[in-house]
Amino acid sequence: MLKDGKILLGKAEDKEIYLLPHQMNRHGIITGASGTGKTITLKVIAESLSELGVPTFIADIKSDLSGMIQEGDISAIQERLDSMGIEGFKTNSYPVHFFDVYRDKGHPIRTNLQDMDPVLLSRILNLTDAQSGILNIIYRVAAELDPDGDGMGVEINDLKDLQMMTQYVGDNAKEITTNYGNVSKQSIGAIQRRLLELEEQQGDLLFGLPPINIEDFIVCENGKGVMNILECEQLFQRPLTYATFMLWLLDSLYKGLPEVGDLEKPKIVFFFDEAHLLFRDAPRQLLDKIEMIVKLIRSKGVGIFFCSQSPSDIPDTILAQLSNRIQHALRAYTPSEMNTVKKAAQAFRENPNLNTEEEICNMKTGTALVSVLDEEGAPTIVEKTKILPPCSSMGMASLDKIQSVIASDGLGAKYDQDRDIISAYEYLPEYMQEKEEERELAKAEEARKKYEEREALRNQNRLAKKVRNRAENALINIGIRSAKKLLKSLLK
Repeated sequence: MLKDGKILLGKAEDKEIYLLPHQMNRHGIITGASGTGKTITLKVIAESLSELGVPTFIADIKSDLSGMIQEGDISAIQERLDSMGIEGFKTNSYPVHFFDVYRDKGHPIRTNLQDMDPVLLSRILNLTDAQSGILNIIYRVAAELDPDGDGMGVEINDLKDLQMMTQYVGDNAKEITTNYGNVSKQSIGAIQRRLLELEEQQGDLLFGLPPINIEDFIVCENGKGVMNILECEQLFQRPLTYATFMLWLLDSLYKGLPEVGDLEKPKIVFFFDEAHLLFRDAPRQLLDKIEMIVKLIRSKGVGIFFCSQSPSDIPDTILAQLSNRIQHALRAYTPSEMNTVKKAAQAFRENPNLNTEEEICNMKTGTALVSVLDEEGAPTIVEKTKILPPCSSMGMASLDKIQSVIASDGLGAKYDQDRDIISAYEYLPEYMQEKEEERELAKAEEARKKYEEREALRNQNRLAKKVRNRAENALINIGIRSAKKLLKSLLK
């Protein structure tokens, strides 16, 4: 709910708690145990951003955000509004674009493998350092192959292109090792197996043409920012792929948007649900990349909200960048859980009238501890805040309603049909055959030269033998004649 151009998040007794639009690109975090109200808080923030004309991108893990397209039921929330003393509250619906990697409940969302960072792809494939190094070699070889002489290399657009390129590098490992470094058959085989596993899990749907254009996320309809909802119910069943794919989206926003500095309101806000998956078992190289994106993407006008169960799910170096903090209840039954609660409480600016640690364990659903940035960019003291209800429906929309929205949003003509242009999969077999024919011709030419050399040597040997035989015969004849003369002279 907007009030005086600010996002009214809820009330701490009689005090209204706001999120300030010009501080939203300082990022934020929404945490709490399952069922404590994180999704409602997310919806309240996303709805207010939409009313401000700010688009959002939201990962829908539980498929419960589709109700954004339907107006809420005021009778279901009137009692809560009255208890908070909220006046002028209006239910509403919001413009939504639905996306789904698996294409059941939204438009396809793909990336071109040519443009994907090999570090992220290695993460999806769960490669070792050695295998990741060879994947980099595969991309390098593809970029430098120039059979047409146009300097464009061989394109890797989709999974079958990468499989074909990997086969090419494996088949030419000896030559490539000389130029680029060791390419072992074992590592090539491991990469091929990972690619096959990804294909069997329908991971091939992640890659191809046409790739998503991030500018299509940053749009408004009738003055409201569009909520781009990524259906993740199936994608989330492959946590590593989900986390890396979401990171790719962030990376694409970072690389694709111009520097804009501090704005009155962000260009887009990105909500990353189940964020702990992004950091689980992540190598140092990947953590460094995430930290860099979080630090620098705010200058592109992008805000990020990580949603997870506990602040401890987020590495400290990244947690330090998240200035707007909303903490729902946590349950603490073990020493480890109690320690987590203590750390969560210590992350807030202290309120002398509030026992933060105790409140974290005892808050009701729909209540949260909130500390945000004020007008000057300083964190406010933590307040126990009763969160507003959303303006849109808290239930799920019907599949028919979702499909109707998908059919009418204008994106189908651009993204629903796959395109498959000539790339590595189509080009390399012919190229490899030509190379094989060249090798066979080279072998035949080498064999011919060796045969001719042997024949020349054989003929030379035969000629030498004839000369030698003639010389020997001549010597014998001379000897015979000399012997006859000697004999004649003796017999006289």
